[in-house]
Parts: sequence; structure tokens; C-alpha cells
Amino acid sequence: MPVPSLLAVFAHPDDESLMAGGTLARHAASGARTAVVTATWAPDTPRAAELAEALRILGAGKPHLLGYADSRVPESAPGRPRLCDAPLDEAVGDLVARIRDFRPEIVVSHDAYGGLTGHEDHVHTHRVTLSAVHAAGLERLYPDAGDPWQPSALYLSTHPHSAVREWGGHWAPTGKALRTVPDDRVTAAIDVTPWLDRKIAAVLAHRTEVARGAAPGLIAALPSAERERLLGTEWYIRHDLVAPAPVETELRP
Repeated sequence: MPVPSLLAVFAHPDDESLMAGGTLARHAASGARTAVVTATWAPDTPRAAELAEALRILGAGKPHLLGYADSRVPESAPGRPRLCDAPLDEAVGDLVARIRDFRPEIVVSHDAYGGLTGHEDHVHTHRVTLSAVHAAGLERLYPDAGDPWQPSALYLSTHPHSAVREWGGHWAPTGKALRTVPDDRVTAAIDVTPWLDRKIAAVLAHRTEVARGAAPGLIAALPSAERERLLGTEWYIRHDLVAPAPVETELRP
């Protein structure tokens, strides 16, 4: 069975590698079209250049940045609004145009928590993506953004409660709470160990974040066995976007 085309939508450079790097590498290695949209940072910044290197490693094409400012780093996009302050309709329209242009079968993004850290840009990117994947298939919404295209499914990158046992000890020094979901909410657990070398290399390509001790920096300091234990599985919650057939005559759980 052909591996479906995949568009990943994440908030910051490095999110794509940390949260879905193995999945992106797997799809690319199987010959599927893969691409990444990053909501924040301007194209002419060092972190955008690091993103380009990470995507080259993963086989995920060239970066596509929406160019909003990181909510905590105003200089990430001089003269542009913070992602969380931008008009929602504008951000959704920007992403609808990219979805219609790329025409992915599957879209991947942050879960409703915004992943382990709950970063406000992650949460907002989740909301923008959820709106955009629905709007992309409706011809009367954003008519200037290209011909309608409806992805089949949205997969939300997440971590189950059981993952706290793996991540908790490494995350404790940051002083940040971990946001995870009940294990039975997870609908896909992808073993990405065959592509882990590419994923790790892509994470470490984000040298700015390695240097400042963010998540890529934590990973850089780990031995290879620990990297595999922490990063060898990627978890998702599936959100179907195509109506079931036949048409139902009542709502049901």
C-alpha cells in the first residue's frame, strides 16, 4: 500500500523534528510527498536556516514559514505580529493556501495541550490547524486560496501518561510540568527506531536550541540508548475529516 502524502504543521523550528521527525523520515524514505509548515520565525533568520538543514536530513523538502513572531521572541519576525496576536482568520487563510497547494492526504500537528510543554504557540497552532484542515475542503471559504482540497485525517502529536516514566526524570530539571493524555486516547504509536538516526540528526541541526539548553540540548547530552528509549516512538491522536459512508441517520458515540 502506498504511503500517504503528509504535511506537518508546527509552531517553531525544531518542533517538527522533536515531535514527528521519525514519521516524516519514514514517509519520505517510502517515496511519499512530505512537507512542513512552521508558523513562526522569518525566513532570513538563523533558526530558519537550521530548519532548512533539518528538513533536508528528514527528506521533507524546503521550509515554508508563515512568518509570525514567536510569542516569547519578538525579534524572530521583526515587524510581524506574534502568532497568538494575529487575526485568526488571517492565520487560518495562510495555512489553507498551503494545504490546497500541497494537497496532503494526512496533516500532522500539535495536540490540544500543545504537547508536553503546553507552549502557547503550540496550542494556538493546534487551533489554527484544526480550523484550516476543515476550511480547506470548502469551496466558499477562502476562495482566493486555491482549489478546495480535503485531507483525509489530522493526526495530533501527543504523549501518553505512561511516557512520563520515560521523560519525567530528564524533564524535571527544567521545572516545567508535562502535559500528557490518558493512554487510551492514543490511536497511533509509531515505532520510528529505523529512522531514529535521521530524527536525532535533524533535532541536533537546530544548533541554537542545542546551545541554549532547550529540548534539543537535553537530547544532545543523552547517550544513544537513552535517545532511543525517549524518541523511538511517536504517538498521535487521529481526527477523521472525511464523513463516514453510508450517511448516518442519527448521531452516535
